[in-house]
Amino acid sequence: MATHKPTPNDQRSDAKNPTSPANKAATDNRANQLNPNNTHTKGTPQTPKKK
Repeated sequence: MATHKPTPNDQRSDAKNPTSPANKAATDNRANQLNPNNTHTKGTPQTPKKK
C-alpha cells in the first residue's frame, strides 16, 4: 500500500489553516526565531570585525 506524500501545496494549505496543528507549529517556530531571548537561534559567537 502506497503512502500519501503531501504536495507542497498541501503543506502550505495546512500551515495557513488557522484550525490546523501545523499552523500553530509554524507560528510558534516563527515566534521562536524572532525572539531575541531564544539562545537556540543565535548560533556560534562571531569574532569581532577588525577596524
